[in-house]
Amino acid sequence: MDTGTHVVMGIALGGLATLDPVVANDPLLPTAVIAATIIGSQAPDFDTILKLKNNAVYIRNHRGVTHSVPALFTWPLLITGGITLFTGTENWHTILLWSLIAVFLHVFVDIFNAYGTQALRPFSHKWIALGVINIFDPFIFISHLVALFLWFSGYPPGPTMLILYCVLIVYYSWRALAKRHVVKLAKSAHPDASHIFVSPTINWSQWHVVIRTPSMLYVTECKSGSFEYFEKYAFDPIPDTPVLNAAKQDANLGAFLSFSPTYRWEIVEKDNVTEVRFVDLRYRSKGHYPFVAIVQLDEDLSIINSYTGWVFSEEALQKKLNIVLQ
Repeated sequence: MDTGTHVVMGIALGGLATLDPVVANDPLLPTAVIAATIIGSQAPDFDTILKLKNNAVYIRNHRGVTHSVPALFTWPLLITGGITLFTGTENWHTILLWSLIAVFLHVFVDIFNAYGTQALRPFSHKWIALGVINIFDPFIFISHLVALFLWFSGYPPGPTMLILYCVLIVYYSWRALAKRHVVKLAKSAHPDASHIFVSPTINWSQWHVVIRTPSMLYVTECKSGSFEYFEKYAFDPIPDTPVLNAAKQDANLGAFLSFSPTYRWEIVEKDNVTEVRFVDLRYRSKGHYPFVAIVQLDEDLSIINSYTGWVFSEEALQKKLNIVLQ
């Protein structure tokens, strides 16, 4: 989810914690627990700082180690230690419990969007992306704001947040069923489909869909139960050729391939430069595919330039490549 939603989730979880008798009976705990749930709801995304390094490091590692199984326990221990030291409360176990819930909830909700997480690390490096909820979901965000407004208006926080989470459980279940229906429709249209990649949008009735068959890739959109086809490409696995083998040595392309499950690639020769371009097909926007990886090689197949990341026009991409080259 986006940062703003994680923040309101952390506050709401702090309100829910008031149902805990230990929290209710210790005057120091409510504030300490709210601090723990807010920090815990943000902690897994502290790896955003990797953007300062470069896109390749960020793409390869974001929602990786910080969202892993060990992180589920490491973050709460660090948060609890810091808050206990600062407040002096003896009920550290309660702070540990609620910070653990906050961190778990953060990782759990992140698996429901198309980006996903590597939540099973170190046991598996597979990306878990259910494609049910958009990264920013207005209903989830606004429902939290409404619940928080009721709390600050005098309604008891515990019952208010309990009702909120019951509503959200129903909402997530409905969205999962809606996505399942889209997959079913896609399979009906393409019985030979080996993979169906579904990405939700901010519009409840609109879904980005990529359908892979043994020979073709179809880029489509499902809106209100009807499919609109935009492009189709031959499904060509990456061949074992000198050009592509050289390009795959690049860190930017390696990061892209570690993350993207469905893409198309092409090789373009221009001005004694061989350009290998990969585009992720899941994020089509206004006829453009913004998530890309580019590797440029010279006549000796040495890498002279590369880039991976999000760009929303060819002009912006060329500017990025020029910056990297400089």
